[in-house]
Amino acid sequence: MNHSAEKIDLKDLSPRELEEFIASFGKERYRTIQILRWLYQKGADSFDEMTNLSKTFRHDLSLISTLSTLRPLRIEEARDGTRKFLFQLSDGNRIESVLIPEKSRLTLCLSTQVGCTLGCRFCLTGKRGWKRDLRLSEIINQILAVRKSLPSKRTLTNVVLMGMGEPLLNYGNTMKAIELMTHPDAFKFSSRRVTLSTAGLLPELEALSTQKMSFRLAISLNASDDETRSRLMPINRRYPMAGILEFCRKLRLPPRTRITFEYVLLDGVNDSLLDAKRLLKNLRGIPSKVNLIPLNEAPGIPFKRPSDEKIGKFQEVLMEGGLTVIVRASKGSEIGAACGQLQGEMIIAEGSRQEKEGRETMDEKEKNAVG
Repeated sequence: MNHSAEKIDLKDLSPRELEEFIASFGKERYRTIQILRWLYQKGADSFDEMTNLSKTFRHDLSLISTLSTLRPLRIEEARDGTRKFLFQLSDGNRIESVLIPEKSRLTLCLSTQVGCTLGCRFCLTGKRGWKRDLRLSEIINQILAVRKSLPSKRTLTNVVLMGMGEPLLNYGNTMKAIELMTHPDAFKFSSRRVTLSTAGLLPELEALSTQKMSFRLAISLNASDDETRSRLMPINRRYPMAGILEFCRKLRLPPRTRITFEYVLLDGVNDSLLDAKRLLKNLRGIPSKVNLIPLNEAPGIPFKRPSDEKIGKFQEVLMEGGLTVIVRASKGSEIGAACGQLQGEMIIAEGSRQEKEGRETMDEKEKNAVG
């Protein structure tokens, strides 16, 4: 075996890469299956827990590989049961994940990047700027960490790549993460329970279309015309809406599968009856459903939420046109966990507290020095 001195995090390996790594020890293929199950079904944090592997093999693994973990720095819970998790990464950067409880589902929104480059005007994440892509281990460790926090009778039912960042800008690690989520020996999520939400990056979408899509696709549209969408989402200038919609019309979908179009409603910007009629026309010929998301207002977002009456009329136009339309209830807004609010409010608060404590310590030192 010729392994580098730096230890390999097994959670940074796809199933195939893990199989190749295990084969380098001269071990049989079924050992890969055993390790996948230990990591993602049983949530093992150490090689010692992998009791159906020999002690010698576990020792050899520990010499050249490691198992990373994420532990929440802080968890906030809203009145509706939504929970926001703040994680600190090994380089000091921080990300957030959101757990959303519903009657029959428990959905986890995962981050794929530290910050975001897209700068959508109704979203706070991009205001932090983009720091870096998350490693594969950092994406899937969010699932493992949140799962460990659940009561024994609760289980995650759905995963949405819709936290901090644009998943398709971290294409390789996002695809590997989805493979682990749906792999029968890893997390075992049904492909219908995993959703990738994107602003619509055409080259990456085209790449997706060449492979079997083991997940649901959601596209963040948020406008009925290019001018408005470009104003709200600068990425539209590079990949205009017409190209995205044409891609969706041509995309071969599995039976009984639809593309979800997400539409953040902004008062006086994209919520008129004309917008609704244009949206209906735009989606003609695409197997689709629409998630209407009334804006979650927050300091730093220069828009307002439309009235319930306007939201209802917008929905009515789409439904009368034959679309399935869901108005997504705002969850966790008071803890900054609602759609578009992930940007490090917890970090800002914690930073202010640390700064205050630092000032108090300095004041105390100066007082003692004078005394």
